[in-house]
Amino acid sequence: MLPRKIALIHDWLTGQRGGEKVLEIIAEIFPLAPIYTLFRVKGSQAPEIEGREIYTSFLQKMPFIRTRYRSYLPLYPMAAELFDLQDYDLVISSSHCAAKGVIPRPDALHISYIHSPIRYAWNQYWAYFGAGKLSLFSRLAIPPFMHYLRMWDESSSHRVDAFLANSKNTAQRIAKYYRRPADIVYPPADTEFFTPGEGKSGRAGFLIVSALVPYKRIDLAIAAFNRNDRDLLIVGQGPDYKSLKKLAKPNVRFAGALPAEDLRRAYREALALILPGEEDFGITAVEAQACGTPVIAFGRGGALETVISGKTGLFFPELKAGSLADALDKFSTLKFNKKTVRANALRFSREVFKRAITSAITKKWSEFKASR
Repeated sequence: MLPRKIALIHDWLTGQRGGEKVLEIIAEIFPLAPIYTLFRVKGSQAPEIEGREIYTSFLQKMPFIRTRYRSYLPLYPMAAELFDLQDYDLVISSSHCAAKGVIPRPDALHISYIHSPIRYAWNQYWAYFGAGKLSLFSRLAIPPFMHYLRMWDESSSHRVDAFLANSKNTAQRIAKYYRRPADIVYPPADTEFFTPGEGKSGRAGFLIVSALVPYKRIDLAIAAFNRNDRDLLIVGQGPDYKSLKKLAKPNVRFAGALPAEDLRRAYREALALILPGEEDFGITAVEAQACGTPVIAFGRGGALETVISGKTGLFFPELKAGSLADALDKFSTLKFNKKTVRANALRFSREVFKRAITSAITKKWSEFKASR
């Protein structure tokens, strides 16, 4: 029997990506639990979240928080630690940054669902801050701050009683950076909404659905498509938009964020979804496959758990434009069965996730109570 006093923690609520879809279902499971988040943009979430009791940190009142929230990163650890969670017996955090660093009551249970240890502090540091990416001031300021952030991230992991990871890939990093085990609960895709269409349109090209941030390696994909003049549609927004736009030839188009129905149409009409970077899990790969569309992915990270090479997509081995270009050539010689591709995606349905996360939380709570 789970306790009545439960709190949900999420890093921030500014859009609907994979983490927010996880939070949405956890919120359905615990309809009375309030949500704590560093800051939010009202109206950016599904009704299940928007209608909840939501508490924000002092960051909510900072200037330009909606558009410049990344500038406040040095304050995230303190903001998370200042949440008052003393009334709650069970704290469930959904974290890829600071949410797991909250301070629960000593006799409370803290379960943290990790989408990724802080990417820009750990395995994706060079993707964000590598050669040529920083000004002189940033080259002086960022390394010591990231050193502090790593120390805080590791030390705050000891406040978590049990970790859940969104993939084997993420669980490996939890073990590496936090020295802690994690149970794997794959995140959900809306396989009831994302379904196959009637066929490809005459203008079908390739597709990327992604935040436009460094570790996604959209630049690599653009370089590959600049070589071969194949059509590529990039759906998504983010801080790298202007720099990526400058790199692209006319065959590479940017669509920004799309409404759900238009996104589904883009998946259905695409020849394949491209995942050019290393994904923690890669929810877009599952959404594309749910629509019967195969995936061409970098052969490392979460894609290895969601894509079956030769059956639902294929991998390219190196983070180089030429490696992706070779995979595109190979793809043109292959055929994929739409039903087989979709069947693979059904392993990650919302109902499968809901059962798995409920079971995992209930088990952790039972073990916690038995140890007392």
